[in-house]
Amino acid sequence: MYAARLYAARVRPYLATALFALHVVESRDVPTMAVDEHWRCYVSPAFVALMPVEELAGVWVHEVSHLLRDHHARGDRVARERGLDGVAERLRMNIAADCEINDDIYGEGLVRPTGAVLPGDLEMSDDQLMEDYLRLFGLGPLTERFAWLDCGSGADGLARRWDLGPEGAHGLGPQERDAVRFRVSQAILGRPGDAPAGWRRWAERAFHPPQRWRELLGAAVRSAAAGAGSGGDYSYGRPARRSAALPGTVLPSLRRRPPRVTVVVDTSGSVTDAELGTALLEVAEIARAVGGRRDLVTVVSCDAAAQTARRLCREEDLLLVGGGGTDLRQGFATALRTWPRPDVVVVLTDGRTPWPVAQPPCRTVVGLFGRPARWNENSATEYRPPAPPAWARVVALGSAAGGVF
Repeated sequence: MYAARLYAARVRPYLATALFALHVVESRDVPTMAVDEHWRCYVSPAFVALMPVEELAGVWVHEVSHLLRDHHARGDRVARERGLDGVAERLRMNIAADCEINDDIYGEGLVRPTGAVLPGDLEMSDDQLMEDYLRLFGLGPLTERFAWLDCGSGADGLARRWDLGPEGAHGLGPQERDAVRFRVSQAILGRPGDAPAGWRRWAERAFHPPQRWRELLGAAVRSAAAGAGSGGDYSYGRPARRSAALPGTVLPSLRRRPPRVTVVVDTSGSVTDAELGTALLEVAEIARAVGGRRDLVTVVSCDAAAQTARRLCREEDLLLVGGGGTDLRQGFATALRTWPRPDVVVVLTDGRTPWPVAQPPCRTVVGLFGRPARWNENSATEYRPPAPPAWARVVALGSAAGGVF
């Protein structure tokens, strides 16, 4: 068991913290290996004796994956929401959870254990979650050969007779479990290397639940436009109440007009076509955020040089020109030279640009295209784009972990 754990930690180093957090409990009641929510791993001695070390390492990674992906709590939640009661439905949950894990964790040094279920075995496609797989199959001829599966309460939430429970020895508390998950997620995000896509998605969502980033962008624009000094001007259309104190004098009142917004779109070579498409969608969202007044929205394309500022008529008529280097300082300069001057500048970029040193004389919102961190294991250096300035409101676009910072 311990030799297999060392092997698993060597081929999947980003899971090492979780692998060594599991406490092994010998049990002859367990068919193979099983886990509970308290991070105990119950092991059948007969199963271990028959399993090669390389395959046993795959079982280690499989079992710890149930705990990292919180299948215990997710299984209970799905059971309540869909009314899935009984041992048969919990077996179906176990199979669905196994499909979520097994579709991309094996290979590259980690051997797939004999009998491990894959989505293809049940005529399903890869890269889905347990909740999605549950909708796609039922117990029947395709699942008969997997009836022996039992990864424990850590996989489906149903307590087993061998579980030691919350008062048993060597269990991890909620804070300790969260600490393990956090360290593993940071290991994946900080040095992703060859981590499978499923693990990267898990690491991005583990401590940053998905947010509706398009609504966040609109809210950030509206917040910036509603700030002190934005969109306010004097008007004689409605005299000020102070005029009553000055007979014969008409004083103007301070009225809030719709804010003017200039959108600077990064069109450099590092921005993909998909991200430029996202930028067009964001321009439409920004127009809605200012009350649908397209005449108040101006768009500037910018790579190493800024193009002419264009008023927004229709989103489909926008021409985004560029493809060279990146220097959004030119875009800021062009945006601030437009007349009338904008109340809010919105920048849509991948962040790989130098930023202005001085704060512009208007509110600034930066929309960053969401990208996973990249690390080249053959290089001693890592490229880190400069962070947006502290005076900008930052919204992550298109990211599972999107949010306002």
